[in-house]
Amino acid sequence: MINFHINHKTLLQTFNVFLAMLFSLSTHAQYAMFLQQGNITFEKKVNTVALMKERIGNDDDGWGSQILDAYKKSGVNFKTTYFNLSFNDGKTLYAPDKNITASVAPSDFTDVANDNIVYSDLTAGQSVSLKNIFGDKFLIKDSARKINWKITDEIRDIAGFHCRRANAIIMDSIYVVAFYSPEILTSGGPESFNGLPGMILGVALPHDHVTWFATKVSVNPPVAESDITPPNKGKEYSNKEYFDKIKASMHDWGKSGSMILQNAMY
Repeated sequence: MINFHINHKTLLQTFNVFLAMLFSLSTHAQYAMFLQQGNITFEKKVNTVALMKERIGNDDDGWGSQILDAYKKSGVNFKTTYFNLSFNDGKTLYAPDKNITASVAPSDFTDVANDNIVYSDLTAGQSVSLKNIFGDKFLIKDSARKINWKITDEIRDIAGFHCRRANAIIMDSIYVVAFYSPEILTSGGPESFNGLPGMILGVALPHDHVTWFATKVSVNPPVAESDITPPNKGKEYSNKEYFDKIKASMHDWGKSGSMILQNAMY
């Protein structure tokens, strides 16, 4: 006969750990299933060195190399900024998170529209954005961006949530990779990215060297629908009027102007 010796203290500890894990999983499942409001911290990262190399291209006159050297010597190859996305049901408000210090990097065209405030009423299909372009504030009121997503089978975890990948093309030529979680019911995301069956927690524009990824999702303190209000300062434009205005002011800026215009339209 085999004699099993049971250490009751060890058994009790194991049982307690099991209960804690079970409670955690149960809480997360219930929490995610009904998650209709909260705050999401997004980390935006721009590869400034890669962008500068593209900007210089084959047209380096010496000035470009000096700027590129300054970027490299700064020791910060990525410019990192943080944003908070408040959401409640079908409304979202994306704005700079002033509680987190951004990385210091050489200032240049990466500063364009880098402190965007974007309000979206996804139920009504409307968007209001406040964008700062070299000191000029533009209040853009128009319909929410419509994106033709193609959902894939790729899965990854972001900020503790299971996310599925989707791909799309915006602005005729910009390739977008997004990861959304159906555990968060609001179909919004950072900037003006939206339209998937769940919250977008990660966005990458590989050819533009920029990403937005959630680092934290919280529901405390609760976000009331009345807390989510659109910006209201600045001269009003439609999306087309805004695009035409920026394009006209940078028509003779060459490649730099094209990159600034692209950044301004995210």
